[in-house]
Amino acid sequence: MSGRRITSVEVAELAGVSQSAVSRVFTPGASVSPAMKRRVLEAAESLGYRPNVLARSLITGRTRMIGLAVAYLDNQFYPEAIERLSRALQDEGYHILIFMIPNDEEEAARTIQELMDYQVDGLVMASVAVSNTLAQRCADAGIPVVLFNRGQDDSRLSQVTSNNRAGGRKVAEFLLAGGHRRIAHISGWSEATTGRDRSSGFRDRLAAGGQSLVAEAAGMYDRETAMAAARQMFAGRDHPDAVFVGNDHMAFAVMDVLRGELGLSVPDDVSVVGYDDTAVASWAAYDLTTIRQPANRMVAETVATMMSRIANPDETPKKTEIDGPLIVRGSARIPKGWTDEGL
Repeated sequence: MSGRRITSVEVAELAGVSQSAVSRVFTPGASVSPAMKRRVLEAAESLGYRPNVLARSLITGRTRMIGLAVAYLDNQFYPEAIERLSRALQDEGYHILIFMIPNDEEEAARTIQELMDYQVDGLVMASVAVSNTLAQRCADAGIPVVLFNRGQDDSRLSQVTSNNRAGGRKVAEFLLAGGHRRIAHISGWSEATTGRDRSSGFRDRLAAGGQSLVAEAAGMYDRETAMAAARQMFAGRDHPDAVFVGNDHMAFAVMDVLRGELGLSVPDDVSVVGYDDTAVASWAAYDLTTIRQPANRMVAETVATMMSRIANPDETPKKTEIDGPLIVRGSARIPKGWTDEGL
């Protein structure tokens, strides 16, 4: 064949079907019989036909693209989650358009506007830098919004997170059961409800056990910030004997400081517990005890929520929290008699 573009009319003629039948075959989710689908695909293959996705989007008003706003990829949780999210959306006939959102409100607003200009069918926001106002601007423009691994104090926005408050409580129960008496906390970012909920659940359970934090610092979900916090927190002789770190990314940084710079043993001198259970957490170099974010279930719920919002724009937004287990490894003192179900 020459370099000219093959049309759906030619495919229809060769397959002996109507042009609308060809369109249905190449439309995800459309109803078509197996026999007709086979004839059309065989004809398309022999002619070298490829559907014009952009032209179809002008007709249907759907681009079959979902925008993903994320602040950074340093945290190993996000590349893993994005891969799962991309595969799950592909199964629904959608593709991801990723935009990096800077940690600045004005720049974030410009980036979000650029993303909206692509006429995405929906928007998943995994960036804590995006305010409620920006998220609501998208929703007001008719773009369904689902917050992933972040919450907002806004009932107008659908959100999917792990049960962060329960996760924080589980860490406190584990450290209390291990006999720790000088417990510290390096939290995430106070502007994010996920971080606040982890910290709140942790503190509440410590208080119920008759303890309070001996030291606390904000790690801002940033490696260098977490390292600086650890240096200051553990500089003296009377340092904490355990620390709950707001995510694995920061926990790895804290362990590097404790062992590599301060010469402390983990867990003999200090127990370290993180949150996420990224792949690196199981590596022998860290062997990190951590709360597992149920990424597969979070992704499945995010995709289901998005598909439902696209199909039913007036649907009431919902908040979904999914419980995750404590994964016990070697970075923290294991209480006597501890099992996967606790004591």
